[in-house]
Amino acid sequence: MRVLLLNQVFYPDPQSTGQHLSGLAEGLVRQGHEVTVVTSRRSYDDAWQMYPRWEMWQGIEIIRVWNTGLGHQAKWRRAVDFLSFLLAATFRAFFLSRADVVVTLTTPPLLSVLGAALAKWWKARFVYWVMDLNPDEAVAVGWLKPDGGMAHLLEAASRWSLKAASRIFVLDGYMRERLEAKGVPADTITVMPVWTQREVAFDQAGRDRFRREIGVEDKYVVMYSGNHSPCHPLETLVGAARLLRDDSRIHFCFIGGGIEWGRLKNQAETERWPNATFLGYQPLEELSGSLSGADAQVVVMGDPFVGIVHPCKIYNFLAVQRPLIYIGPERSHVTDLIREAGLEKVSASFRHGESHRLAEVLQEWAGGPPESWPAGPRSERWSEAVILEKMIPLLLN
Repeated sequence: MRVLLLNQVFYPDPQSTGQHLSGLAEGLVRQGHEVTVVTSRRSYDDAWQMYPRWEMWQGIEIIRVWNTGLGHQAKWRRAVDFLSFLLAATFRAFFLSRADVVVTLTTPPLLSVLGAALAKWWKARFVYWVMDLNPDEAVAVGWLKPDGGMAHLLEAASRWSLKAASRIFVLDGYMRERLEAKGVPADTITVMPVWTQREVAFDQAGRDRFRREIGVEDKYVVMYSGNHSPCHPLETLVGAARLLRDDSRIHFCFIGGGIEWGRLKNQAETERWPNATFLGYQPLEELSGSLSGADAQVVVMGDPFVGIVHPCKIYNFLAVQRPLIYIGPERSHVTDLIREAGLEKVSASFRHGESHRLAEVLQEWAGGPPESWPAGPRSERWSEAVILEKMIPLLLN
């Protein structure tokens, strides 16, 4: 079969949706399918980094289109970058050969409208892989008024593409509930979590190297690694970092990108935090080392965003087996996953605003770690091979 994949991010970009779509593309090629990807020439978080216009990689044809690179520092810049990619991808789509299956992700929001329209034109199967929900996310963040004309227009476009899909993959049951509440047929929706990236595993040598390079060999390192977004508010973690600024045992490491990363870095520099390091996204080949370098990993979920976004970083944390700090609402897929994986004794959960309690727990853990990681594998059920084995047949039929 000929499969077309649409997403603003793809190999070699380190952003999460691009890495997972790359894994799906490789899995399709291994099964003998012909795969074409339309994506952006620009790196998602580094607009100055440009990728080739056309490339064959692992048997996958990658077509990269130009879009503006204004960055994520302001909403209007982000919107212009998204819109320019949508327009460029739409124009390029007119020159593509017909595909049997069209798959879209959610970067940028409402890319699904292009995918649904292409599939309708070609009389092809349309598959929508929902990584987050928009305009739900924009409304929850406060970027759109819920009763405004733009929100209603975007919601109508989103529902049209959702109802046009032959198959919709969502990341958790809370997303499924939201879609069913929108009137999307339940029999088209399948819960399919993303996977632990195959390159990620605990790496002692990488851990030692990472800690040596940033000068924290003798510290208890608390790490937030991933997208710094309003959907994952870090005020509680930042509050704990401020409370512990005079505790020389504990160091905080913020790795990744997103619209909040630069603001937080500037804030730390202005306030002269002595206990924090800021790094950009790590290359995939170094990800195991950086994640293993933590003594505790942090996952954050904003209260209004359950069922709208899904912090995919948690699956990699299962592979490196670091104690887990969760900050967010009690009812979420993160708390569900902690229970399913039997990680209650190597994790601690906090509600937003509990900075003092978080600081106390980190001081306790720095004096002696929580119980050792439970025996036996905890990430096998979320491995790429296991999930693709379930996902690809549903995608194609």
